[in-house]
Amino acid sequence: MALDNFIPEIWAGDVLRALQKATVFGSLVNRNWEGEIANGGDTVRLTHIGSVTIGNYAKNTDMADPETLVDSQQVMQITESKYFNFQIDKIDLRQGNPKVLAAAMDEASYGLRDEMDQFIAGQYTGAAAANLVGTTASPKLPNNTAGDAQNVYKLITDCRKALTKQNVPTEGRWIVVNPDFYGILLNESKFVEADKAGTSQGLRAGQVGNIAGFTVYESNNLEFIEDGDGSHDVYKAMFGTNQAITFADQINNVEQYSPEKRFAAAVKGLHLYGAKVVRPQCLGVLSYYTT
Repeated sequence: MALDNFIPEIWAGDVLRALQKATVFGSLVNRNWEGEIANGGDTVRLTHIGSVTIGNYAKNTDMADPETLVDSQQVMQITESKYFNFQIDKIDLRQGNPKVLAAAMDEASYGLRDEMDQFIAGQYTGAAAANLVGTTASPKLPNNTAGDAQNVYKLITDCRKALTKQNVPTEGRWIVVNPDFYGILLNESKFVEADKAGTSQGLRAGQVGNIAGFTVYESNNLEFIEDGDGSHDVYKAMFGTNQAITFADQINNVEQYSPEKRFAAAVKGLHLYGAKVVRPQCLGVLSYYTT
């Protein structure tokens, strides 16, 4: 039987790979400082080197003494501990499709992935104040009516300008919007037509397009403030680069066990993770409503 050959280490690896492949926000972070995470509440220490002074050189003249570099440290807490725990009666395993366990593991993976995705989306609060386009009280209005696609394009160029003024590299910029915003954007030729978007790739799976120097992603997990401006739900579209947020996670344990009072096969697993906005200038937020 499949359960007799169950190897926790192999299953743990399968779940972790699924988490990394299928997220939106999970692909928009860096894992530069990801280390071994043993228990919820662990910390990951992030070290940064300060700027190096540039001087003017004059021949036959001594340079100043070498400067001592200054480092700084941020601490990222592993704050999230999510688990799954399910059982399947052994009669069902024998009489039903033996792939039922694998299907259940896929569902568990999806649940963990969705929780993680929402958690990373919630990091929008760490964006630099200079990178806020609109606010909860005064959101932008890309109405879902004919002709408003150009207004949406203008908002995206405002996001681009905010990052550029912060000296954020143009390579690897992304923006995540909800389906309503994306639906309006589909009416903008600069987005739909590859030549006008400045890319030969056009629309692609997962990454739903390119516009104004951004790779565009679509997600239902964008944070929103219910009745944020007093009459509308205000969505928080995130834009930036992968330098903005660092993330660390681990599938800490996956175990098969037999419940004491059942003839069943049970599986439980634990997912630990945390995130921190380490470069606020590389993260921005567009506050908007669409209806």
